[in-house]
Amino acid sequence: MGDNTYIPPKVWIWETNEESQWSSLNRPIAGATHHKELPRGEHPLQLYSLATPNGVKITVMLEELLALGNVEAEYDAWLVRIGDGEQFGSGFVEVNPNSKIPALMDHSTPTPTRVFESGAILLYLAEKFDAFVPTEQSARAECLSWLFWQMGSAPYLGGGFGHFYHYAKNKYEYPIDRFAMEVKRQLDVLDRNLAERRYLCGEDYNIADIATYCWYGNLVLNNQYEAADFLDVASYENVVRWATEIDVRPAVQRGRRVNKTSGPEELRVLERHDASDIS
Repeated sequence: MGDNTYIPPKVWIWETNEESQWSSLNRPIAGATHHKELPRGEHPLQLYSLATPNGVKITVMLEELLALGNVEAEYDAWLVRIGDGEQFGSGFVEVNPNSKIPALMDHSTPTPTRVFESGAILLYLAEKFDAFVPTEQSARAECLSWLFWQMGSAPYLGGGFGHFYHYAKNKYEYPIDRFAMEVKRQLDVLDRNLAERRYLCGEDYNIADIATYCWYGNLVLNNQYEAADFLDVASYENVVRWATEIDVRPAVQRGRRVNKTSGPEELRVLERHDASDIS
């Protein structure tokens, strides 16, 4: 038995540590930690978010809807600084009891509608505006299958591989190898599918592409987690081709900038309340 072998206790007890930059925020209980009301702008759609892969899914979707001429898709995007624990404010918890970004309030409905979880928000908006989701039964099933594939797969990429490879202070071979293997398997799933299709479901771009691009497109194009060489992402040529085609869409370029707090200053749009906010 090695010195680093962990023997689990009979009952786990929470002890804070400094294993990663998120250690001080993570806790095994839900609920608000402080009182803070959420701001509200002039548009019916109020988004509370940050430009993480999950947050970018929604701003890209909204910008795509606006590009189609859906004026009712105008929105206010409020910045939630998760590193400061703003997702644990009372107002945010009322919108998302899971305290994760993004969270959406739709005030156009008779009773204001809250929507949380990025996949649920994508589907809600797609159905609300009748766009980017197929209506034919088989095509819709294929779209939702890939959408939920992404929702189920990404935690292995972010919370698994990204945490142990990039964020954790101490690096351990077993979890890195375990999650690297799974991420590469996921990339191969995508690569094989995209060898025969322009987009995930065929010739039409839809919410499954938006959701998956924001995680796996970011991985293969933007050296997410500084792991491009380690994962040999360039070898997944069909994924790179697909991600590159999506990446140049004007709405995608706009959506990636909203609630962005890092990168070149000129590309950051901390809050978005009108199209003119994105120059």
